Amino acid sequence: MRPSWVESANHPETDFPVENLPFGIYEGDGAGRIGLAIGDRILDLACCADMGLLERLPGSVVRACRRGGDLNQLAARGSAAGRQVRRRAAELLTNPEYREKLAPTMVAQKDVRMLPPFRVCDYTDFYASIHHATNVGRLFRPDNPLMPNYKYVPVGYHGRASSIVVSGETVRRPRGQLMSPEAAAPVYMPTRALDYELEMGIFVAEGNELGQPIPLERAEERMFGMCLVNDWSARDMQSWEYQPLGPFLAKSFATTVSPWVVMLDALAPFRAPAYARPEGDPAPLGYLSSEVDRERGGFDVQLEAWLWTARMRELDQPPARVSRGNLRTLYWTPAQMLTHQTSNGCNTRPGDLLATGTVSGAQADSVGCLLERTKRGAEPLELPNGERRGFLEDGDEVILRAWCEREGYSRIGFGECRGVVEAAG
Repeated sequence: MRPSWVESANHPETDFPVENLPFGIYEGDGAGRIGLAIGDRILDLACCADMGLLERLPGSVVRACRRGGDLNQLAARGSAAGRQVRRRAAELLTNPEYREKLAPTMVAQKDVRMLPPFRVCDYTDFYASIHHATNVGRLFRPDNPLMPNYKYVPVGYHGRASSIVVSGETVRRPRGQLMSPEAAAPVYMPTRALDYELEMGIFVAEGNELGQPIPLERAEERMFGMCLVNDWSARDMQSWEYQPLGPFLAKSFATTVSPWVVMLDALAPFRAPAYARPEGDPAPLGYLSSEVDRERGGFDVQLEAWLWTARMRELDQPPARVSRGNLRTLYWTPAQMLTHQTSNGCNTRPGDLLATGTVSGAQADSVGCLLERTKRGAEPLELPNGERRGFLEDGDEVILRAWCEREGYSRIGFGECRGVVEAAG
């Protein structure tokens, strides 16, 4: 644990100690600027470059730090470029000699508007949690919850990159076709089964050329960092439209990402073995298997979802925690997801987003969406103030949080991923 001259970075409960330093884009002087979160402040990389404090870094990396707008240009130089920037920033933030020069240039996180960290061109949402897949499958296919391909293939679908929004933006309730079991035809109306999905996301760094798969042992080199993801879902729309080609309008109306991107280096002390497959489960095919990935392909990340209703806010009541899980429960590792994504020669580009899919554990309170928790709304969740929820109502705010903790190491957090549900237009 390294002390910083930024006092808030030394608090044991901060998400952003000097060992973290995640990347983000904040609005300053009417434009997006690249910053690193440190305690409750932001270190502006363009300011550091203008002062000559990044002179040890390659010129292309310094130019990318000055450019701002998004992290795509920096990520295009590979995850190594991000590591170089973080190492230099850690030197600046732990050496008191730089305090007088840098402190006046730093801004408080609470005083600025955060922007999406990347310009996302492609977005893949996986289905990597076996507990989630089993729970959802059991709701629709009680006798055969898992499809036969699940334990062989990291299943995913191509999401809609254009509707990715950053934490804090409202999410409008979508309209779509709803088909009641007793009806003869669907109706077009606002969804009555709006749900959140507690997920993690992985941003691609330099990507790969078309026709050149990324081998498993090189996959993490192509990842820039991780964030929180809420892949909002309209469950009633989904159940009507998903056959035969999978999710479509039920998920394309909004996906919220957290503003700070935590690099894998910061998560090194919290690496974990890949999910231990039960006896009798098939081993991954060769291209999805390696000793290193089995031993340390997972991440020990605590995940929480909180619900803050309009009534709670009106009465100054705190939000209620509705889920607590861990990323270690994923059946497929992030490296396996990226390798499988490119295994047919599909190219990826800097800023592409891969999401894990809903992360759920084996216990009832560790499931990552209301579809599972309330059994499709049949068993509504009772909140501490007496309100009940089968699915989300207008005015509800969903707050996702994630962090890593281990004795002898600083806490590493991801910040928050928030969104308030707005009534249909």
